[in-house]
Formats: sequence, structure tokens, C-alpha cells
Amino acid sequence: MSLPPNEVSLIGAPTDIGAGARGASMGPEALRVARLADLLAGRGLTVHDCGNLSGPANPWQRPADGYRHLDEVTAWNQAVHDAVHAQLRAGRLPILLGGDHSLVIGSVSAVARHCREAGRPLRVLWLDAHADFNTNTLTPSGNVHGMPVACLCGRGPAPLTRMSGHTPAIEPSWVRQIGIRSVDEGERHLIHEAGLEVFDMRHIDEAGMRATMEQALYGLSPDTHLHVSFDVDFLDPDVAPGVGTTVPGGPTYREAQLCMEMIADTGLMASLDIVELNPALDVRNKTATIAVDLVESLFGKSTLIRPRG
Repeated sequence: MSLPPNEVSLIGAPTDIGAGARGASMGPEALRVARLADLLAGRGLTVHDCGNLSGPANPWQRPADGYRHLDEVTAWNQAVHDAVHAQLRAGRLPILLGGDHSLVIGSVSAVARHCREAGRPLRVLWLDAHADFNTNTLTPSGNVHGMPVACLCGRGPAPLTRMSGHTPAIEPSWVRQIGIRSVDEGERHLIHEAGLEVFDMRHIDEAGMRATMEQALYGLSPDTHLHVSFDVDFLDPDVAPGVGTTVPGGPTYREAQLCMEMIADTGLMASLDIVELNPALDVRNKTATIAVDLVESLFGKSTLIRPRG
């Protein structure tokens, strides 16, 4: 297996423009306070903190045509896309510090563009409590943070679906969703129609996290670009309370550690999102600290030195 870049770039996107609760805009700073840069440097990585992107303020308006803040969401995602793509072209591993999960339309679009330019296959691991496959006709809220996978797969407004220069940006077959336990009724049928591969909590309960991750990582080639989109509400809220959309019954701390360690074992992770951290709902930055700890595991922290599989 190839090794990921040894230079990483932190890209802050301090906005809750696509969310239904205020506070995710403070996520990038909470991750910095939790010593993300220092701890990654301790793993032997060269860390470049690119600071925070800027974009329109959250107008906190009602949905229009099924979307809340579409113009503002598009502007933020374009900024994310351009920043992530620039770091990939520089040979660095970009880490998007969210902000809400709608921002991943920009980051994954940039990764997809980069993979097409380089002729590399792409696999997206979506660690989340939610499937994020809503559309403007299905959404109960209009919040775009519930739509990024659908938009990336070509089901959404043109400014978001064409951001990578190719529509769709990705194919559903490139995605593996893990930890899902909240899906709207209409969304459930759309997921089935699209053929999205979802490892929900029932699958994890029945098969265990090890078997689940073996399935999710199956078929990777040595040149695969592995993108991890880590929504902090993937974790059980008893472990990580600082998110705006908690859903009970998620992975335990130890299950999440195993998930991250098995991803690290591939040596293929080449880009990362950390999103939906909401310090306004947290307890003494507990959730940020746990998220950073898990990210360390993504970069190889383990109890023992283990050979790569």
C-alpha cells in the first residue's frame, strides 16, 4: 500500500450556513483549542494551518424552493472547493475543519476533480448518523446539510452538482456510509433507488465493527484516493454531545477507535472532513477533544506498532 502525504493542511470553514442549529461555525476553533495541529505534528506530520475561509453571513431565513440559503451555501462550498483543490495539487492532505456537513459538497467535489485529473479511483467513507441523501422535494427542513451526498451524486441544484466540473461529481458506488441511524422516509426510498451502500447501526450491531469495516474497505487498490468525511454525530451522543443533531444508539468510543484504526491500516487516506462539531452544545470541549483523539487514530495512533494489512 502507498503511504498518505506527510504534509497536511488545516482549512477552517467557520459557518453553520447549511444547518438547522447555530453553533457549528465555532467548530474550527474548538478543534484548534483541542490541539489538533500539535497532536498531528506529534505523529510526524508537517502541519500547515491555512486559517479560516470567509464567506457570507448566515441570514437565518426560511427555505425557498426547498433550500435554505442556497446562494450562501454555494458561495461557501466554492471557497472550500478551491482551497481543498489547491492543497491537493500541492501534494498535501487537506483537512476541512467544519462547519456543517453541507460544506463537504465543496471538499468532495475538489477531491473528485483531483482524482479525475490524476486518473485515480476514489472511495468516500461517510461516517455519520444521517444518510444526507435528501433533496429539496423530500427534505422536511430545507437544510442543505441533509443533502450533500445527494448533491454529489447529481441530485440537486446545478450550482452544487456541477462544482467538480463533472456531473455527477461522484457515483453512488464510490460511497460507503457507516453508522447511519436516521433516515427520512422519502430519503430511504431514494437511497434504495440509487443503490447506495449503507452500513447502518443494525448492520454494525449484528456483524460488529471489524466485519463492517472490512466490507467498507473491500476492493481498494493501492492507488485509491480514500476520502473520509467524519460527521461528529457519527458517535453516540453519550460520547460526543457537542453536535446539533444528536441521534441515540451510535458507535461507542471503542467501536469508533477500531473504525479509525482500520482506515489508518490501509495507508490510503488522502483527504479528510471533520464537521458538525457544535461547541455551543458541548461540555468543556469534550466532543472536540474526542474528535481530535479519533483523528489521531486515523493518522496511525495505536496502542501497539502493527504492520499494515
